[in-house]
Amino acid sequence: MTTLLPTAYGAADDELAEALRGCARGERAGLHRIYEQLAPGMTGVALRMLRRRDLADEVVHDTFLRIWEKADSFDAARGKPSSWAFAILRNTALNVLRGEKRTELVDSFEAIEPASEEADAETMVLALSEASALRRCLARLEPMRRKAILLAYMRGLTHGELAGRLGVPLGTAKAWIRRSLLILRECMT
Repeated sequence: MTTLLPTAYGAADDELAEALRGCARGERAGLHRIYEQLAPGMTGVALRMLRRRDLADEVVHDTFLRIWEKADSFDAARGKPSSWAFAILRNTALNVLRGEKRTELVDSFEAIEPASEEADAETMVLALSEASALRRCLARLEPMRRKAILLAYMRGLTHGELAGRLGVPLGTAKAWIRRSLLILRECMT
C-alpha cells in the first residue's frame, strides 16, 4: 500500500471494489480475489506491527473475516477499497497489541528501536514516489508532526506510545495527530 489517504481509483482498486460488491452478495470468489491481491501486503504490515508471525497470520485471517462480514458497509465515496481493507487490518492489529503484554511481543526493546527515529521517518517519506501527492502533503507538516503521523500509521504506534517515543505529553501527541490528519485531508482533496 503506497498511500495512506484515498486518491483516484486505478484498475486494481476498481477490481477490489467489484470484489467487495461480490462479497456483499455472498460470492466467495470476490473474497478470493481480494485475498490474492491484498494478503501479501497485509501480512507484511501485520508483521511490522506485531513482530510475531503467528499473531500476524491470525490478524490477517481475522481481517479477511471482517472484510467478508462488512463488505456491504464499504462506501466508495469515502475512499479506496484497499485503504478500507488496510484500515480494518490496522485496527485489528492494534486491538491485538492492546490485549497482549508488550514484553510478550519482543525479546528485547532495543532490538526493535531504529538507530535514528529521524532517519527512519524521513526514509519512509523518501520511499514515496517523487510525484506522490501524499509525499507533497507530508512535506507541509512540521518535522515532529510528520514523524508522529508516520510512526502512527506506518508503525502502528498508539497515542501513548507516540508520546513516550517523542517525549511529549499525551495531549500533545493526540493534538498533533488530529491536526496533522486535518491538514493532510485538506491537502489531498
